[in-house]
Amino acid sequence: MIEAELKARVHAPDTVTQQLDKLATARVEVYQDTYYDRPDGSLDKAGEELRVRTVHGTDGTRTVLTYKAAAVDEASGSKPEHETLVEDAEATHAILRGLGHVPFIAFQKHCRNYDFEAHGRKMLATLVRVPEIDGTFLEVETLVDDDDLASALNDIRTVLTDLGISPEDLTRDTYTGAVAAQRR
Repeated sequence: MIEAELKARVHAPDTVTQQLDKLATARVEVYQDTYYDRPDGSLDKAGEELRVRTVHGTDGTRTVLTYKAAAVDEASGSKPEHETLVEDAEATHAILRGLGHVPFIAFQKHCRNYDFEAHGRKMLATLVRVPEIDGTFLEVETLVDDDDLASALNDIRTVLTDLGISPEDLTRDTYTGAVAAQRR
């Protein structure tokens, strides 16, 4: 499956939050993300991601292992994604290190997640604040087959427009890149 996703900078977070609150009930969660790479940095160079994400929310804590292949759509950065829940976060970190991967970067994301349907699709909208980065971001995503990517991205653009997000607000900047730049 491909994660069709667009990300934008949000200039009026309170307004967007109010609009999203009308669509669905928010799940407030804190993500602890650790990205891994090979010692030569080849995953990052290829545009691939290997991540362990521990999610802390009101319903408890869960950990997800995710691999994202290189982008299949350069304009949006949408990528094939494979992920699975893992029972033991520390064991997962140990396995990745044991296989020769090294932590690339780790940081927290403070998220307000909304699951809803739009245009016949299950969508996830996430308002994101990363303590080390200025601003609020909005990610809207849906999982699709390869042949449905263009249509899904158009549907996501419509959702963003309905939320008051303009095409000029879209960004391909990554949190990993922004956090790394802040730490330099």
